Amino acid sequence: MNDIPFVDAHVHFWDLAQLRYDWLAPPFGDGGPNGDVSAIARTYLPADYRAETAAWTVAGVVHIDAGARPDEDLAETAWLDRLADAGGLPTAIVAFADLTAPCVDDALHQQAQSRRVRGIRQIVNWHAETRRTYTLQDMTLTPEWRRGFARLAVHGLSFDLQCYPGQVAGLVPVLSRHDDVPVFLNHMGMPVLTDVDGLARWREGMRQLAALPHVAIKISGMGFAWRDWTEDRVRPLIREAIELFGTDRVMFASDLPTDRLFGTVDRHLSAYHAIVADFSRAERCALFGGNANRLYRLNLDLETRP
Repeated sequence: MNDIPFVDAHVHFWDLAQLRYDWLAPPFGDGGPNGDVSAIARTYLPADYRAETAAWTVAGVVHIDAGARPDEDLAETAWLDRLADAGGLPTAIVAFADLTAPCVDDALHQQAQSRRVRGIRQIVNWHAETRRTYTLQDMTLTPEWRRGFARLAVHGLSFDLQCYPGQVAGLVPVLSRHDDVPVFLNHMGMPVLTDVDGLARWREGMRQLAALPHVAIKISGMGFAWRDWTEDRVRPLIREAIELFGTDRVMFASDLPTDRLFGTVDRHLSAYHAIVADFSRAERCALFGGNANRLYRLNLDLETRP
């Protein structure tokens, strides 16, 4: 067992009998951004997670909106609170809210009533290729989305940003104006390496986001860049991300169970540990636990752990 405390900054639980997840329902195919999800289209609960991560010293878990139908956003939070009350996980919740909705303030207020809710995620990935896009348009360019984003600070909420590098130039002015909203970039910025300028666009987007002190990044989702990823292939990008953001604004995460589509959790976490093996223990403790604990305001006592 690895003895560095792991605060998993990106996990999904779902119960297909409790809530509706259109993306986990048949028919399945390989045409979407995640590929064929049939292998994970079954209920996934904290007990499953604990069993799967038994080799790692899990100290806490941040649950990220798992793609339930938008009208079940509050039901998802209530269900997660019941899970946590019964078994201790998740430690905190990043819930869903539609920032384009006219009644966004009501939705944010209701989500913030849960003592575990720390922030909001609304997936905004837009790409010209149908198989890559999650949305029909780039909503981050609309005045409705930008007004909704501005309301997050009023409710004391952070934002989990899942976008593509091509959207970053349009997002940076918005994020800069609202530096009272902590932003956590998902899945290492999701480089689209099949685009002709994919790597260059990722590097430029990362540079722009890293220049904003209130933006941090989560390292997960290697399979979104390369479904056949290897440690050697992802090493340069992970090291570059850490160099840009610094060891105090990077969080490693499992993205379970989604990342199991691209390899076991042991394979992912072993690779991440190997890639930063030359860092000091203090830096590795920050990358795997301390930063998530601080940035998501979990107040876990990690000092007393081995």
